[in-house]
Amino acid sequence: MGDILVHDWAELNERLYEGAFQHDIGRTRSPFVFRGLSDAAHRLTTTLSRLGGHYARMEPHLLRNFRKYARHTDVTHDSLWNWLAVAQHHGLPTRLLDWTYSPLVAMHFATAQLELFDRDGAILAVDFLRAHRLLPPPLRRLLEQEGSDVFTVEMLDRAAGTLDAFAGLSPDDFLLFFEPPSLDDRIVNQFALFSLMSRATASLEDWLAQHPELARRLVIPRELKWEVRDRLDQANVTERVLFPGLDGLSRWLQRYYSPRQDRAAPPVGSAAEHPLDREHERRAGDAG
Repeated sequence: MGDILVHDWAELNERLYEGAFQHDIGRTRSPFVFRGLSDAAHRLTTTLSRLGGHYARMEPHLLRNFRKYARHTDVTHDSLWNWLAVAQHHGLPTRLLDWTYSPLVAMHFATAQLELFDRDGAILAVDFLRAHRLLPPPLRRLLEQEGSDVFTVEMLDRAAGTLDAFAGLSPDDFLLFFEPPSLDDRIVNQFALFSLMSRATASLEDWLAQHPELARRLVIPRELKWEVRDRLDQANVTERVLFPGLDGLSRWLQRYYSPRQDRAAPPVGSAAEHPLDREHERRAGDAG
């Protein structure tokens, strides 16, 4: 998997949608899922592995206690995979990683952190259809029986009731993508799905290095981040939409009104200053 350095907005979009048109149906249906990184140097490590130490031993304890102390009304039915999806969604360290079907959502996450605008960002694209062709036979048959391209928690329930049984489906590491239930508007609006490795200690980066034909990584140079960010804001791909509620609204407003740090601010009253910016400054002064 090599890096592709993009040079402008048009090239970024062209690369993200590359290979999306399906000639057999005459429609654009991308086989890729995407993950945006604010810092291109970030690795594909799970929150579980970031615990350090014997983190794989901690996984069953984390999940057991999450299930014990959470309200059982938080899941549609009591199954390992439902609980794992809910746990990931609410910040428990798990072996899952967040992905999206939407290139624009991935762009958002690559440009959402202003404090990292001095660093290149990146978007990783993985061909989930080809990745699923490498699954163990029982899982491939399950997809074929359902006529589906990705798994649901109900399908995973049928495949394996425990994480040990899941790992036991093959002696080799494998990668699987599944869609969580529509737990809330955040899952829906982010067009989200999760990746899952067969073992807690299996590295997605290492697995992709063994299958470089399945993925590409687009590097967004730091000089391009402001343009990408502003175009996304105009397209309404913002925290206000992706994180519905007052928290997302506050995050969007804080970022939207933060001054650009790599150039001098225009003089007050100049043509380059937006009227809303002047109102923002006035309110800030009143608050002081």
